[in-house]
Amino acid sequence: MTTTNEIADKIASANNLTKVQAKGIVEAVFQAITDAASSDAETSIPGFGKFKVKASPEREGRNPATGEKMTVAASRKLAFTPAKALKDALNK
Repeated sequence: MTTTNEIADKIASANNLTKVQAKGIVEAVFQAITDAASSDAETSIPGFGKFKVKASPEREGRNPATGEKMTVAASRKLAFTPAKALKDALNK
């Protein structure tokens, strides 16, 4: 697993930044994606992928412990679709 601190460390060392500056950049990128998702906007990062909000309608489900029928509320989820370049990098 990679953490935001590890990502920030890599950015800091590759770009002659302090770890604090790099962590601020990483957090700003994540906040921009969050803000876009909150307003139902799609975020596209060329060569990496797209983040977009998908609506999941209300549906009927079952409680796995009791088998009792229940209603699962409608919700919104953040979906990620990787770019072709990222897929290719994963499958080398």
